[in-house]
Amino acid sequence: MWNIGIIMQNANLKMKNNNLKLKNKFIELEHGGGGKKSEELIAEIRKIIGGGKNNNWKNMRDDGATLDLTPTLSLSRRGGKYGRDAKFCVSTGALKCNKLVFTTDAFIVDPLFFPGGDIGKIAMCGTINDLSVMGAKPIGISLSLVIEEGFPMADLKKIMQSIGKVSKETGVPIVTGDTKVMERGKIDKIEITTSGVGLAENIISNGGAKAGDYIIVSGDLGEHTVAILSSRFNYKSKIKSDCRSLTKEIQSVAKYLNSCKDPTRGGLAAILNEIAEKSNTKIILDEKILPFKKETIAVSELLGIDIFSLASEGRFAASVSSENVKKVLKILKKYNSEAKIIGRVEKGKGVFLQTNLGSIRPIEALNGKLIPRIC
Repeated sequence: MWNIGIIMQNANLKMKNNNLKLKNKFIELEHGGGGKKSEELIAEIRKIIGGGKNNNWKNMRDDGATLDLTPTLSLSRRGGKYGRDAKFCVSTGALKCNKLVFTTDAFIVDPLFFPGGDIGKIAMCGTINDLSVMGAKPIGISLSLVIEEGFPMADLKKIMQSIGKVSKETGVPIVTGDTKVMERGKIDKIEITTSGVGLAENIISNGGAKAGDYIIVSGDLGEHTVAILSSRFNYKSKIKSDCRSLTKEIQSVAKYLNSCKDPTRGGLAAILNEIAEKSNTKIILDEKILPFKKETIAVSELLGIDIFSLASEGRFAASVSSENVKKVLKILKKYNSEAKIIGRVEKGKGVFLQTNLGSIRPIEALNGKLIPRIC
């Protein structure tokens, strides 16, 4: 997955067309928004870098790139015993770990501490979740810190405690890292980069939705953005960030999911448009059952923000066949009672909302300035 840190916003960028040309001479905030300008930037970067020879990685436009390990791993039992590689695979919990998933992300959230979490928690959960939505079991994380001179040691301790807590709760260790200190004023407090590797038996593609599927979300959405804005602008709110690990939830239903994606920056609009585009399908949501709390809706209206672009850091949306949808919903409700079906997948293109008045309107991924530094 391509993640480019830009001074005001972390960019998760994708390439559609190598022929795209950058129209700007300087980086703009919109280049980090996940829209068309992001696509132009990443296309140009990949064009400059080049694809390289012997590149066997796949799903490089997904949340994590995947590599088939079958040619290099021998998982057969010989003489009644597992080989060294097979023992490792069994010990990690992946019974047929012939797929390696690799992802990386940079975090520059502002403020560093917010209701429900901090930059340390989101750095761990964000990378773990990017692996999880691909169907992988996370097995290791790298941690890189760039810290401003004069940063309070007490704050650093709190952030590291959050990272350690998530690592302990999820069983995903920090296995390597790096630390740099920048002169005062050359960086805003602290920036964290985490990379993660995971093992999977089957990859869940975000392009696997099929006509006839239902769209399920694992809980109410948009609460992370509301928590960040409440802290940033001293707005009193009871909403806390939904930042959390999704590994257990996704693993419990992974075999039933046709596609899966977590609605981080860009929100529900961004991920459903991505799923619809890659699956060559149409997604229709029902306004009567939208997955947003009343206070989340109120804050989005107050600030003039499209509610479908609000980010979540501990939720996922998935497409599930009609045969399995009730089963999946029942399982997910054990983790979050607000898990629900919000729409359906049909033949066609695009993402649409069926309003309470019976009309249909498009839901498009925003192409402009999104809320900066929410992750």
